[in-house]
Amino acid sequence: MTEPLSPQGSPSILRNAHDRTTLIQFCTFACVGAIGTFIHYLVLIFFVQLVKIDPVISSTFGFIAGAFMNYSLNYRYTFKSSQKHAKTMARFFLIALLGMFINMGIMHVLVHQIHLFYLLAQVLSTILVLFWNFILNKFWTFNQG
Repeated sequence: MTEPLSPQGSPSILRNAHDRTTLIQFCTFACVGAIGTFIHYLVLIFFVQLVKIDPVISSTFGFIAGAFMNYSLNYRYTFKSSQKHAKTMARFFLIALLGMFINMGIMHVLVHQIHLFYLLAQVLSTILVLFWNFILNKFWTFNQG
């Protein structure tokens, strides 16, 4: 069964401004995250291919590098925050740290136990951690719930 359309022609699930704002924020968060993800993957590939460091450890280095870029872009563009950096940065990096551990766990299982190619494992991990990071940053870091 499909969602009924609102008078404006959009699905009723997005009929109020809050839902539209959240959808726009998620899309912006994902685009901003793509920049951080690009940095993450560059670091990951560099350390695995050139330095010959384990993919799980290399992914952790990449995750940290991407998180710094993501904080500044999300603060300014995704959530348009005017909160003090001390509070939001501490919360953002706490969530990022927990996300990093989730990423490490997923990478460990997929690379070392299931034996997936490390880049495929990283793509799957990135998708899962994206939702974790968005939900907690929206509702806790930037208090927009």
